[in-house]
Amino acid sequence: MSSSSSSSGTEGGEEGIGPSSPAPRRTDEPSPSRRRSAEAVWPEHVVEAVAIRVASDVSLSAGRLAVAPAIVSIFQVCSTWRAISSSELLWRELSRLVFNRHHPLRPSWREEFVRLHRLGLNFRFNRYSHHSVYPPSITACRRLAVSDHHLAAGFLDGSVVLFELPSCQHLVTYPFDHTRERLGNFSQSISGIVLLFDRLIYASQDGDVHVAEALYPPSSWPCRRVHVGNLMEDGVLVDFSGDDRRWVGLYAGVPGRSFRVWNAEADQQQVLYVGGSLTDPDSVAGLHLLTDLPGPMLGRARVGQPGTMMVACTGSGLQAIAIGGDHDDDNAGEVLSEVEFPRRAVVECMDACEGSVLLMDSRGRARVLQAKTLEEVCRFNTMRRRRGRLSAGCMNWGYVVICLPDGVIKVWDAATGKKLYSFRERICEYSSTIVASYRHVAVICPRTGKLNIWDFGGDLLD
Repeated sequence: MSSSSSSSGTEGGEEGIGPSSPAPRRTDEPSPSRRRSAEAVWPEHVVEAVAIRVASDVSLSAGRLAVAPAIVSIFQVCSTWRAISSSELLWRELSRLVFNRHHPLRPSWREEFVRLHRLGLNFRFNRYSHHSVYPPSITACRRLAVSDHHLAAGFLDGSVVLFELPSCQHLVTYPFDHTRERLGNFSQSISGIVLLFDRLIYASQDGDVHVAEALYPPSSWPCRRVHVGNLMEDGVLVDFSGDDRRWVGLYAGVPGRSFRVWNAEADQQQVLYVGGSLTDPDSVAGLHLLTDLPGPMLGRARVGQPGTMMVACTGSGLQAIAIGGDHDDDNAGEVLSEVEFPRRAVVECMDACEGSVLLMDSRGRARVLQAKTLEEVCRFNTMRRRRGRLSAGCMNWGYVVICLPDGVIKVWDAATGKKLYSFRERICEYSSTIVASYRHVAVICPRTGKLNIWDFGGDLLD
């Protein structure tokens, strides 16, 4: 019997090999019962590439807060993949991709990613602490800027005050320039503040731009003027914004010179572009800002995509404008998209952050748009104007924060338009000056001058 089985086995269709019998195996093939090494099949750089691709897909489809659970599931595949989870290069790329973070505030990039994820959870589920402080200036606050560790406030008299967070300790006051010749009572009113990791940049309505270098340590806080404004040639600097790569200014008063773009990376802050006609219909109103008490905002300009494009808004229209790139500054000033408003927009309620734009019209309908194409992502209703007052709003990395005319501050999801919650604290009255970062929301009460700060980091992260 054994002899016949052996002879028939040479034909490949013998009785002894059925559906449940193993197929013949060559001697140089690995045994199927022996587990293959994950490291041999998936090198470290391949696993990192897979994790980054999964993070990108999950962030686009389910939101940034869904990335961490997806990454954790990848690292549970085997011990080799878990070892790769300690790669600093991987966490640096994930922090940049998911949270657009380029400077870590923790000793390692993994800790920085965990910190940002927990901040996002706190913001999503309304976990914060509230603080307040009275600035030393007695004039009206015109602009606010907030980062993880600092809050800057700019005032009508041209001074800028810097606070440390979360202690709200007053660090330094940058006074206005007494030697500068003034044209109009409010020519030195602060029109914009850019607060970076290690620099403070602020501009006034007369077009002057100042930079305070090296916020750490306090003993090295020189402040220098890097651009001297010219009201007759450029008009009034209505709004000023930017990041660590580009600064943008919105002007009104001289036709054909609505925008100015600076290269913030250059040693001398090179001007890349001057031009545009967005504020041409508001030239006279722009010049009146020098002598009249400030009323509603004339226009706003924000960086829509870091270092590459800006969005600018007046009551009649919105434009997306190229401001250069890593190796392409020739397209600066090119209008990428444009929208005209059938009903005037609420300029106080326009902001942009990481590829998204918040915009609200005079009927209380808010929309979130894609910055480059100005296509609508979502929309939601807030509240109609009350007693002539309009709502003011801002954005951070995933949320819309709006201060309503009755002083209530509410938060919406910027991806879906879903209302999430209201702050427990109410400011005493409506405020048009509100800003938000990853960790903080700040708003000033116009009547009392009190600065209110909501901290979503708290003791959990400090």
